[in-house]
Amino acid sequence: MPIVTIDTENGLTRRRFLATTLGLGATVALGAIGLPGRAEAAFNAQQMAALRKINAYFNSIRTMQGRFIQFGPSGEQSEGVFFLARPGKIRFNYSPPVKMDVVADGNQVAIRDNKMMTQDLYPLKKTPLRYLLADQMDLTSSNIVRKLIEEPDLISLVLEQGSSFGGGSLKLIFDTRTYELRQWVVTDSQGLDTSVAVYDVEIGKPADPKNFKINYYLPNKSLR
Repeated sequence: MPIVTIDTENGLTRRRFLATTLGLGATVALGAIGLPGRAEAAFNAQQMAALRKINAYFNSIRTMQGRFIQFGPSGEQSEGVFFLARPGKIRFNYSPPVKMDVVADGNQVAIRDNKMMTQDLYPLKKTPLRYLLADQMDLTSSNIVRKLIEEPDLISLVLEQGSSFGGGSLKLIFDTRTYELRQWVVTDSQGLDTSVAVYDVEIGKPADPKNFKINYYLPNKSLR
């Protein structure tokens, strides 16, 4: 299947790209990872057992790297490599002709335009990436996981983000047999989905600190 790339030279397209790539258009205003004030989901014993296994595996991951393919809400596709180090750090290097990188250094998330040599900066705590990069997260809690969807080969956990996330949701998709993270889907307040699937993943390989450096001297062209 051919890769349909994103025209990041077009201002409106670039704005949409920034808003949907990793849910960076959503605003998070939570102190701790959890969603107090919502009715709790009810999980049966079998589901709780699966959640405990997923939780143990997910929280055991300290470093991860591999390849990714991203599907946007209009069918656009892009791909590249990623590097993750918990807590708080991740890097997405997009393959040409997309000229962007996404880097989280534990405090900020930078979306860097490698053609214009500018970047957009967002606090990590105000993006759904905080869930992926948390040091420890209790995925057995119904205050966090609002829905569990079981399929023959996959199990999905839906984290409804509510008004503090702009009315969207984040879905984490795991392999039923190994409990490895396979994909995540960000749904914005308009119901548009952006998904990121990962493959050729290596767990536990030493992370290079240079991958998570943000050049704060670059001009910040935040679209907020």
